[in-house]
Amino acid sequence: MTDVTEFKCTNDEKLYLSPIMDLFYSEIISFSLSKRPTLDFVMDSLKQALPIIHERANYRTSIHSDQGWHYQHSKWMKTLKQNKIFQSMSRKATCADNAVMENFFGLLKQEMYYGEKLISYEALQKKIEKYIDYYNNERIKQKLAGMSPVKYRTHASQLAA
Repeated sequence: MTDVTEFKCTNDEKLYLSPIMDLFYSEIISFSLSKRPTLDFVMDSLKQALPIIHERANYRTSIHSDQGWHYQHSKWMKTLKQNKIFQSMSRKATCADNAVMENFFGLLKQEMYYGEKLISYEALQKKIEKYIDYYNNERIKQKLAGMSPVKYRTHASQLAA
């Protein structure tokens, strides 16, 4: 699953985050950060995710997004097709389809952004990178048997072996 979210920084700058989440483990497997929500910025997170997706995929892989222009662009769709990834998009005005990613954005912003003073783009970039590492490796989730996404993935792979 993927989406884009925006943060305000000092000096009227903005920071955009484009993560890709493995829905089975709730793990952020790749992300990119940018001052502008360009196509290349979104393609960067996809290119980072591809080796992980190919390594983990036992069956047909799907990537879910909203109907943002990035995800309707021919370059995005062609890359998915070349990598045998099925594209799934929300119906127009159906935010519930993207609820998992919106929940992640809500947690991230609630736990490290809201209520804080605006900071520079560079400082916020480091803070988000640190949070994603924390989210993947330390932050426990009840639906993952009280484990972090990485710990759950490790546990699940040991059981499968």
